[in-house]
Amino acid sequence: MDWDHLRIFLAVARRGQILAAAQALGLNHATVSRRLNALENTLGEPLFERTPAGSTLTEAGERLLSVAERVETEILGVAEDTRARGASLAGTVRVGAPDGLGTYFLAGELGRLQEEHPGLIIELVPLPRTFSLSKREADLAITLDPPEEGRLVVSKLTDYTLGVYAARSYLDRFDTPEDEHALAGHVAVTGVEDYAYASSLNYANHLGRSAGRLFRCAGVAGQIEAVRAGIGIGILHDFVVRDSPGLVSILPEIRFRRSYYLLSHPDTGNLARIALVRAFLTRRFREERRRFMVE
Repeated sequence: MDWDHLRIFLAVARRGQILAAAQALGLNHATVSRRLNALENTLGEPLFERTPAGSTLTEAGERLLSVAERVETEILGVAEDTRARGASLAGTVRVGAPDGLGTYFLAGELGRLQEEHPGLIIELVPLPRTFSLSKREADLAITLDPPEEGRLVVSKLTDYTLGVYAARSYLDRFDTPEDEHALAGHVAVTGVEDYAYASSLNYANHLGRSAGRLFRCAGVAGQIEAVRAGIGIGILHDFVVRDSPGLVSILPEIRFRRSYYLLSHPDTGNLARIALVRAFLTRRFREERRRFMVE
């Protein structure tokens, strides 16, 4: 089977359109269509249902997809091993992570790792509501909920805690609430439920049930900065705001404990650059475990 045909098959499967795949591969539409036809003729079955809206995998296409991804991984692995033998570790590793963790912890940590390996390019991207490791949308992903199904390698990185915080400037203006019922006279900074991509984010509206008014930010970084600016009271990550000047921990009876999990695809385990980043993350979370927790 021609690898070049499989490469084109993967591009169409991942983008859902022949034209989009052709643009990504730097080929013209006719070439992609012709090679896809050749692959289907070789197998004797259609791999896509082609409509004006796009190309959807058939049952035969679904079967071939997992095989093609394994072939792709092996080819990438050979190339990676060849480079690693003759030069320093090189290549790109994309890490998907929640925005708060990415902004306030991973950016600095992964930046320092890249300094140690000049040929390594690390891409830190916000974790979308849905993503696919097998489609190379990320090489490694850090999530709040472990997946219930799928062929993935999953390991727990650490637990972390959250508490209720307000800016000193806010409390000077509106006084400190003594309990949850006293929130009726305050503004609660919360997340936006439509953008909550994990069930573990169900703490976001805890304050909203009692607060008099709400200010909602979809991202954790936005919530933190809103509380820091004195907009209102919010549930924030302890590891982010620990020792932050101007922020005060209040309502100690309201606390939450959550976990971070590291996900990778089993077929990429032989890629040296991905294994390096995975090992680095595992070690740094283990070393910084106390940083993430307030007992």
